[in-house]
Amino acid sequence: MTGTRLLLVTGDELEIDAPLDKVVKELEDAARSTAGTLARFAQAGTEEPVAVNAAHVVAVRPGS
Repeated sequence: MTGTRLLLVTGDELEIDAPLDKVVKELEDAARSTAGTLARFAQAGTEEPVAVNAAHVVAVRPGS
């Protein structure tokens, strides 16, 4: 599976274990939901769950 990288407002980058289009859709859905709704993913490599506030995402790009 191809991963996706998220750049956050803090400057941190997250590598997500999901294709770009799925990550974008999840972020869009979270942004359109009620305030505080988080997009939920699995981190690449570790499969650790991670929840992201869509408002804190600066850029989304294909992973390495």
